Amino acid sequence: MLKDRVLGKADAPVTIIEYASFTCPHCATFHVETLPHLKKEYLDTGKAKLIFRDFPFDEPALRASMLARCMPTERYFPVVETLFKSQNQWAKEKDATANLARIGKLAGMSDADFKTCMANNALMDGILKVRLDGEKNFGVQSTPTFIINDKNKISGNQPAAEFDKVIKPLLPKS
Repeated sequence: MLKDRVLGKADAPVTIIEYASFTCPHCATFHVETLPHLKKEYLDTGKAKLIFRDFPFDEPALRASMLARCMPTERYFPVVETLFKSQNQWAKEKDATANLARIGKLAGMSDADFKTCMANNALMDGILKVRLDGEKNFGVQSTPTFIINDKNKISGNQPAAEFDKVIKPLLPKS
């Protein structure tokens, strides 16, 4: 089982699980437009944490997930952000893997480490298991899908106000 990657305080009262594919344009839009609001309002204030789970829809998305997972923990979310912000540059190319290698190099990964990462079948299987578990446990069929405190589901790239409607009632009363 792959270790969850968490943004925010581990003991935050609200847990947002995001299932996303690195080649999904709606996921990229969420990361560029909505996530900054959630970070400011909830993640950076300790009110919520975001658990990012891979839900790759195609080979380039799977390879991008592998790249991010091969990064040291402190570089994981910066690479996730880079992958989403530059999605149009790398994901639609014939050789997405070569573009991912360039992103890896910019993030400090050697060519040898990138090749080792891309050949890691246990990692690939782990990422695919995360996807299958999302389907089985939460009925995830599309990305992005968000599960909030294990029971509230938000599907698609929704505006920040939709997240506020779900998250605010779950916060402890102060």
